[in-house]
Amino acid sequence: MKIKKEFFLLITALTLQSGFAQKDGYWDKTRATTAEITVSARDRIIIKTQDFPEGTTEVVFRITLLDKNQQMASSLVSVLKAIPDPTGISQGSAGAVFILSKISGDDKCKYAIFSNENLANSYKENGTTENACFLQDIPVSKDAKLLSADKSSCMKLNTGKLWFGFESKNWIMNQKVILEVVPWVDYKLSRGWSVENKKSIIDQCKTSNLAQKMSNSDDFCVCILDKIQSKYSFKEFQKLLAVERAKAFKDFGDSCFGESNLSKSIYDDLRKQASVLSKRGKQGEAIAKLTTLINDGKATALDYNDIGENYLFTKQYGKAIKFLRAGEKLDETELLIKLNLAHAYLLNDNYSAAKAIYKEYQSQNVTDSLSWTQKIKLDFALFRKVGIQSKDFERVLRFLD
Repeated sequence: MKIKKEFFLLITALTLQSGFAQKDGYWDKTRATTAEITVSARDRIIIKTQDFPEGTTEVVFRITLLDKNQQMASSLVSVLKAIPDPTGISQGSAGAVFILSKISGDDKCKYAIFSNENLANSYKENGTTENACFLQDIPVSKDAKLLSADKSSCMKLNTGKLWFGFESKNWIMNQKVILEVVPWVDYKLSRGWSVENKKSIIDQCKTSNLAQKMSNSDDFCVCILDKIQSKYSFKEFQKLLAVERAKAFKDFGDSCFGESNLSKSIYDDLRKQASVLSKRGKQGEAIAKLTTLINDGKATALDYNDIGENYLFTKQYGKAIKFLRAGEKLDETELLIKLNLAHAYLLNDNYSAAKAIYKEYQSQNVTDSLSWTQKIKLDFALFRKVGIQSKDFERVLRFLD
């Protein structure tokens, strides 16, 4: 009666575990290793597992020694159906007890696990276990363990498979050993998106023209990575032609750009960068930032004013006039544009056109606290400071006074 009660509690625990566990992977029964071998008396033998599928993060194995004519009650694969993920084994004794074989022989053996073939062969030849990633040095008749990537060096170092070495402790008779190994495959990692592979996509994204316009392109590149991961496995993406990969980056980039506030933040960043560069006397670099705004069709009237002003300070007066006129079309009331246009005409030896603008707005303010005349005086003083001279500066100041 007591045994029935314990069995009932065990099944109940596993059932509840199945109901609440996070199923983010699966036990891959098609890649499970099942080997029934005979170890000769006082001998050592090596068994290589099947190749683990991509995305394997854990393996569970069971070792059972059987006496002659004994048969396994149930396979490890069938037992694991009741345990939805590795936490059912690692978080409590119930799962671990459950996966142990119900029977085993009287014989016992030692075993060791190796992460590469050379180490395993060395063990077979001379019994060396120093480099084993797992060692059971006390003879057992049955055993079951979970090896996980975050805790076991076997999984951290493995090359897609493991080598199990067995040493018979029977000095007279052969031993029959059953080895079962079942890999747990993480759904996401099974698509090949390891940390290194994801980083390669992020790094590639950061070299794109769109990403380079941003002061911080992390969110943008993560968005592209998410879209690529959802559509392709890593191998599928790598097999695309170069032009196909470039198109995927562009299409996903356009999508990410449109789905968020990235567009506004990118262009706001460009404006801030241009302003800082201009104040540092790097007008050429500031012009490049503002040109991006204009070429992308995102420039405001004040952006045209800023690029026009930067052209003034690089003595490119014709270009200054061109962009200031374009800004004037966007906003006829912006007096900063009008004033810089007058400056451009003046410095470009068109005094009459400059004078007409200077006089027209003489009685107005360019901002809420700065008069038109005050701003002209400040600008002329700044021009002189950076080496931009005009014989007409004094003429303008006289008629304004």
